[in-house]
Amino acid sequence: MFFPKGIIAQGGEAKKLGKKANATIGTTVNDGHPVVLPQVQEMVPLLKPEESVAYAPTAGLPDLRKLWKNAIISKNPSLKDKAFSMPVVVPGLTAGISYLCDLFLSADDALLTGSPCWDNYALIAETRRNATLAQFPMFEGAGYLGEGGFNMAGFKEAVKAQAAKNGKVRMLLNFPQNPSGYTLSVDEAKEVCAFIKEMAEQGTKLLVCCDDAYFGLRYEENIESQSLFAYLADIHENVAAVKIDGPTKEDYVWGFRCGFLTFASKGMTAEQYEALEKKLMGVIRSSVSCSNTPAQSILLKAFSSPSLEEDKKKYRDILEGRYRRARNFVESKKGDTVLIPQPFNSGYFMSFTCVGIDAEELRVKLLHEREIGTIAIDASHLRIAFSSLDKRDIDATYEAIYTVAHELAEKK
Repeated sequence: MFFPKGIIAQGGEAKKLGKKANATIGTTVNDGHPVVLPQVQEMVPLLKPEESVAYAPTAGLPDLRKLWKNAIISKNPSLKDKAFSMPVVVPGLTAGISYLCDLFLSADDALLTGSPCWDNYALIAETRRNATLAQFPMFEGAGYLGEGGFNMAGFKEAVKAQAAKNGKVRMLLNFPQNPSGYTLSVDEAKEVCAFIKEMAEQGTKLLVCCDDAYFGLRYEENIESQSLFAYLADIHENVAAVKIDGPTKEDYVWGFRCGFLTFASKGMTAEQYEALEKKLMGVIRSSVSCSNTPAQSILLKAFSSPSLEEDKKKYRDILEGRYRRARNFVESKKGDTVLIPQPFNSGYFMSFTCVGIDAEELRVKLLHEREIGTIAIDASHLRIAFSSLDKRDIDATYEAIYTVAHELAEKK
């Protein structure tokens, strides 16, 4: 993959130097500005035509990329003195993961992640790339609601198994995790990073992709506050770290389809980061050409608001309130033998392990008999998005889920 010196590259040169006339890009321009229909302009009155209907640069608006890089450092203080790439704008985190697979995952390769996981991982890695999604149980042997936590032994065993094949490991780690809503504890994060370094020192080449879609939405004191990317950015020359993040969940703009990819590896030079960025730009150019311009422009303006963090905290507090209510309810059902809650402490979701019943059968029965929508991740796991439940409805919703689950169990 490469970024060609085609229309976009040549158009970029002309934008800088073609002052008399610029006949490069296929836009309609009057008096030096893109035309915009009045029906469109009245919907985005605060945006100039260049900010709403013009093409954005392939890698994204430069000012937005700089702002996001500074934000990453602010949220992850361990990165303060570390070198890493400028974030590249992608059309959503899903696209970011897909682009990483385009660059780093070939047919018959394996991408390692926890189980259960977001169903799109399999669609991207296996269906699109003809690769294998290799999974390890996230919580095998874990106690009730985190008493035991992350399946460290299973993770290490899976990494070693992949390394034994050809000395390379590609992994995708998602915290807070979807569907479980789990973030590593501080000690667990240290152990994961120490193990990755140990494997690298033994000669294994590791690509660690950090899916940080729900970053910052943590509700307990003992969990890791920084992305694993912050610790892996310069941990060893044999480790390439990628941060996949964006405002989608962090800033409550789900439909904006705007995300970022950021790269880091110990010893990488500015020229190497630029080469990697150009490859990513080639993937973007060959798929969507560029990301959404008005979304980027709106975000750039919104991020400059002095009340941004205060306003975000209001919504985060709402989410935490819903988390607390959901957690309190499932804790009141401790000892239930049909629905076992997986450990959860952050994010948008929690999941049940269904014992003796089929999760899909439970989902359908809840939907048709109780008008309650849930997600069957697989035959054994049912995901609940407490993020989308009003706090006042949580107890009744969960009570119905337990009741219907036991009705199914009694029929078995």
